Amino acid sequence: MNAPAVAIDWNAVRADFPLLTREVHGKPLIYLDSANTGQKPEAVIAAVDDFYRRHNANVSRAVHALGTEATEAYEGARTKLAKFLNVRADELVLCSGTTFALNLVAYSWALPRLRPGDAIVLTRMEHHANIVPWQLVAQRTGATIKVAEIDELGQLDLPQLYSLLTPEVKLLALTHVSNVLGTVNPVREICREARKRGIVSVIDGSQAAPHRALDIAAIGCDFYAITGHKMNGPTGTGALWARREHLAQMPPFLGGGEMIKEVRFEGTVFNDAPHKFEAGTPNIAGFVGLGAAVDYLSALGMNHIEAREQALLDYATRALSEVPGLRIFGRAPEKAAVISFLVEGAHAHDLATLLDLEGVAIRSGHHCAHPLMHHLGVPATCRASLAYYNTFDEVDAFVAALNKVRTLLA
Repeated sequence: MNAPAVAIDWNAVRADFPLLTREVHGKPLIYLDSANTGQKPEAVIAAVDDFYRRHNANVSRAVHALGTEATEAYEGARTKLAKFLNVRADELVLCSGTTFALNLVAYSWALPRLRPGDAIVLTRMEHHANIVPWQLVAQRTGATIKVAEIDELGQLDLPQLYSLLTPEVKLLALTHVSNVLGTVNPVREICREARKRGIVSVIDGSQAAPHRALDIAAIGCDFYAITGHKMNGPTGTGALWARREHLAQMPPFLGGGEMIKEVRFEGTVFNDAPHKFEAGTPNIAGFVGLGAAVDYLSALGMNHIEAREQALLDYATRALSEVPGLRIFGRAPEKAAVISFLVEGAHAHDLATLLDLEGVAIRSGHHCAHPLMHHLGVPATCRASLAYYNTFDEVDAFVAALNKVRTLLA
C-alpha cells in the first residue's frame, strides 16, 4: 500500500521568504527570476547571522572553541550537501560556484591532458561558463571544439551528439538543465554513451540542483558542478563533485594556506582531496547558509518541489500561449520551470523594463548563452523562471501585466 501524499501548505512556505513581501514601484513584487538566483528563506538568513554573531572564526586553523565550532559547521555543510547529491563528502570540493568548478576541471584535469588533435564536445544550449573555459584550454593545447545541436523543440539531437563522440574526443561537457530553454537533458543516458567510448563527462548542474532530486552516483558522470545561490543558499557558494581517481591525479588549481601538508622552499606536499583544491579562507558563513538551505529543501522534499514547479510551469505555459504575438522558445516534453519568450514587435529589454514598473521581475537579454541566441535568430529573449514559492495568482498577475505592457509597445 502506497503512503499517502504529504500535503504542503505552499502559502506557509512562501511566508518563509522575507523578500517576497516587499513592494516594487508601489506594487507587490512578483519575482520570476529564480533561474538567475533563488530567494533565501528565513532559516538561511538566520544561519548566516547566527554564525557571525556566535561562531565566527577561521576553519582548520585553531584549537579554541570558536575555531572548532566554525570548522564543524563548515564541514557539516559539506556532509549535508554530499547526502543531498548522493555522493561521498571527500569527493566534494567546496568552491564559489559552478563557474569556478568548471574552471577547476578545465585547468586541473583538461589542460595537463589534452593535446593537438584531441577534441572537446559541447552543446548548443550551454551557458558561457561551460563554453569559455574549454575554449581557453583548447587554445592552449591545440584541441578543437565540436558542437552538438538541438531540434526545433529545444531538445538535444542525440543521434548527432553520439555521432560526434569519435576517438579523438576526450571530454564531453553539457548542462543538465538549460537555463534558457528549460530542457532537461537525459544526462544518465548521455554519460553512459560517453563512458562506453572512454570519454570523460562534465555536467553543469546549476539549474538542476534547485529543482529536482539528484543522484549523481546514478548519473554516472565524471564531474558535476552546482551553484549554491540558485538553490536558496548564499551567493559565492557551490561545489564540484569528481570521481576520486580524478581528484587524486589532478594538481591543485590555486596555491596557499589549507591546501598543504608541509611547505619547504625545496618543495611542498599538498593536502589530500578535496582540501588540496580549497586554498585560503573559504566563504565559511556562506556554506553554513548553504547547509541550512539544503536542510530546508530536504525538509520540503525535492519530489514535492519538482511537482509544484511543474504545475506552475504548465499553468504559465497555457496562459502565455494565449497572449497574442507571443512566442515561447523551448517546448521539450521534459522541461524545468523556465519560459523564454518574445512578443512580436517588442524588444525583450523594453518588455522587462515595463514589467518591472508593474512589480514583475523577469530577466531579459542573452542569458549568457550567445551561441544559443544566434541559433534561435534573436539577440535576446525575456525569461520568466518559476520556483516553488511562486503562486498561480502571481502567474495570472504576470500575464495581465504582460498584456498591459504589450499594448503600450504595439
